[in-house]
Amino acid sequence: MTPPARRPPVPGGADEPATTPRADCVADVAGGLTFDVTDEGGPCPAQLLLRRRGGQEEVRLPLTPAGGHHLRAALPAGVALPEGRWDAYLRAAGAEPRRLAPGLNDLRSLVDRAPTATAERIAVRIPYATKHGNLSVRSWERAPHAEAGALHIGDGELTVSARLYGTGPAPDAYAEAADRHGTFPPVRADVAPAPGGLRFTVSYGALRPGLWDLWLRPGGAAGPRVRIARLLDDIVDKKPVYVYPTVGVDTEHGPVEATPYYTADNDLSVTVAAVG
Repeated sequence: MTPPARRPPVPGGADEPATTPRADCVADVAGGLTFDVTDEGGPCPAQLLLRRRGGQEEVRLPLTPAGGHHLRAALPAGVALPEGRWDAYLRAAGAEPRRLAPGLNDLRSLVDRAPTATAERIAVRIPYATKHGNLSVRSWERAPHAEAGALHIGDGELTVSARLYGTGPAPDAYAEAADRHGTFPPVRADVAPAPGGLRFTVSYGALRPGLWDLWLRPGGAAGPRVRIARLLDDIVDKKPVYVYPTVGVDTEHGPVEATPYYTADNDLSVTVAAVG
């Protein structure tokens, strides 16, 4: 059998491929990604492999020569990449996949990204470096989607601005805070028009101690629940970046402290803790 062809090594580099190949990533405004992997002269053809963490799903993207000793793979926005964290690998013909290290990430198109309000599906893919120095991609796909905007911390209440994608509000639309563990009934909040979307206010005094997730019900009680999240920017993990003040409130159930925050999935929630 004829051995697979090998590309010439990078000038000035070693003949053997590096232990950890690197990939530069460029994000586009539609939600697609382009990967440029350093061509180490390994066997071809090669693939960029995305493997969903904790699952069995894989997405294989062909790598083609892109000049300048690079191989390029494209992940268009229209290709499904279910929500989760996807680890990136270089897979050459006849070889075991090798983890990719992050190179330069060009995420400028994601800053203040604003899809058209009529977009039926929101696809978000953000490449990032793991704590072990590997390249992974965080993916979200939502239809419809409610994008969190400005949060206003008032006297014992939280006012949230949000923009809807993939649907519009009916006359009986409302928001609700839902107890994550289902111990207490949801707390309903009326919505009002706001520049670019909707606005609603949640009274902390109506929330018992626990974790409360914020949702929109754009079609009223009979319509879908749409989780409110902040996805349309270049920050992969909002929780340590967007930090909001804690407010103390006296309620009929005793004093509590309430704090809005973003979860590990960048969904908007409120934590309420009893005082004393």
